[in-house]
Amino acid sequence: MSIKKQYAGFLDSKLLWKSVSLFELSQFDLQISDGFIPNEKELPIQISENEVLGKRIEHFFEYFVNSSENYKIILKNLQIFKDKITIGELDFLLEDLQRKQVFHIELIYKFYLYDPKRSEVVLERWIGPNRNDSLLEKVTKLKEKQLPLLYRSETITTLQKLDIRPNDIVQKVCFFGNLFVPLSHENKKISHLNNECIVGYWIHAEEFTEEKYGSYRYYIPKKKDWITDPTHNETWHTFASISDDLNTELTKKKSSLLWIKSNEDNFSKCFIVWW
Repeated sequence: MSIKKQYAGFLDSKLLWKSVSLFELSQFDLQISDGFIPNEKELPIQISENEVLGKRIEHFFEYFVNSSENYKIILKNLQIFKDKITIGELDFLLEDLQRKQVFHIELIYKFYLYDPKRSEVVLERWIGPNRNDSLLEKVTKLKEKQLPLLYRSETITTLQKLDIRPNDIVQKVCFFGNLFVPLSHENKKISHLNNECIVGYWIHAEEFTEEKYGSYRYYIPKKKDWITDPTHNETWHTFASISDDLNTELTKKKSSLLWIKSNEDNFSKCFIVWW
């Protein structure tokens, strides 16, 4: 997929929550969905072919902010050292040009699946596709490690050398989410989080049978294309032709994202999970 189509997917992304009280973390809303998508030749975003999705998101965020008349990036990916060892990194410092306010923004872009059997606590049910991370784990890391980094003596010293006063900085997160619910929950509302973030569903590997799904067409996107709209895809495969690749990943305990084309106008995203 082209960088332009990936960037379009980024612009269509939604913040994972809207309430200021949730997690006691304030979201920084740049009104991403209002972004302009330039022509391919006019999109000056240089990204190497092997750049991972997280870094691509940083490039897209930076380009969007730099294209805005309201904000200016002061610095990005500022590494903080203690005794020559990296203890953390500040994602972005940017200035609101109208209000003359400086913000520290931690940028997060995650894919979470809702597992209703995981916990009695609803928010604990959001986990990564391979169950090796969760929403609440990330929130805890933000609150206990990433955001407090701004106030460490090493950070204060570094910022003062750049003529930036840490006490004048307002901290926010820009936490985007792509949520997948069980097929049985597909048309249900979820609590706490932004329902606009629901982009697909998930099923267990044993449920993905030729009897149920044999008539559809499929594509297994690379992770860097997970944010892209499936309608842009031009190459589609049969159930039989993707089965080997899918089973190889499942054997490695890696859940796979599928784009599904059920007819010329109907596309969906589905995770086939190994667990």
